[in-house]
Amino acid sequence: MSAEANEATVRRLIEEGFNGGDMSVLDAAFDHGYADHRPHAPPRVQGLDRVKEAYRSYRMAFPDGRLTIEDLISAGDRVVARMTFRGTHLGSFAAVPPTNRPVTVEVVDIWRFADGRIVEGWHLEDDLGLLQQLDVVPAIALTPAEL
Repeated sequence: MSAEANEATVRRLIEEGFNGGDMSVLDAAFDHGYADHRPHAPPRVQGLDRVKEAYRSYRMAFPDGRLTIEDLISAGDRVVARMTFRGTHLGSFAAVPPTNRPVTVEVVDIWRFADGRIVEGWHLEDDLGLLQQLDVVPAIALTPAEL
């Protein structure tokens, strides 16, 4: 598949899948043997089921949540998306009960494609910043001299 086709898959995945809640888009985009290299999630569920679990978790905790693609870059068989997530914490998330707080989190996903489907991915987000916004972890105020 072309880089443009892979980018179109990612745009559809974000807009219709995540933002629109259409889980069938995940079935079309991801290979069933998808390898998720998410650094902070335990490997209790693998493949496409792991992706669906992560999407459901975020949509339940932040039902008004939306991802905005800031940059979309493709090279060879990979697409990199730098995104901003915005939502309100209205459901339990990572054992944190709803706080009704708005959050903004920077996200980077790198996806590798084969035969038009996502077969491997790396997901990074500002988990510390998210927990600070939920007031679970205190933010440390530094002066410019301390930076």
